[in-house]
Amino acid sequence: MRMWPWNARVTEIACVALGGNLGDRLAFLAAARTALTLLPGVRLIAASRVEETAPLGSSRQAPYLNQMVALATSLSPDALLVRLQAIEQRLGRVRAIHWGSRTIDLDIVRFGSRRMSNPWLTVPHPGLADRDFWQRELAELQPLIAAAS
Repeated sequence: MRMWPWNARVTEIACVALGGNLGDRLAFLAAARTALTLLPGVRLIAASRVEETAPLGSSRQAPYLNQMVALATSLSPDALLVRLQAIEQRLGRVRAIHWGSRTIDLDIVRFGSRRMSNPWLTVPHPGLADRDFWQRELAELQPLIAAAS
């Protein structure tokens, strides 16, 4: 197990997608990144560029801003998910309509090399193969993750 300078045990690199299409989209992405840096047992090690994408699903809504971040974490996938959902809630996320507009969405896309599925979390994220913007963002993160290791 590698020890990082911030003295926390790091067990995994989690890749988390950030996205939103309501309000000041850039400000919500920035607030989410800041909130991630404040989580105990989590260190932000890399971030992709921000890109605008068309909404997924069938409803008519504004375009999204998306970004992927890499986190070095000692948290379990379930514990990280709970913290991500708390950040979403603090930033005004309302879960009323599936595929609906939102201030911020934080999805665990990858968690190390783990493969898992339960009623609340599937890793790797089941939408990864269908979201070319996630694939681009992950490709952008790979050399940054390697450099941070």
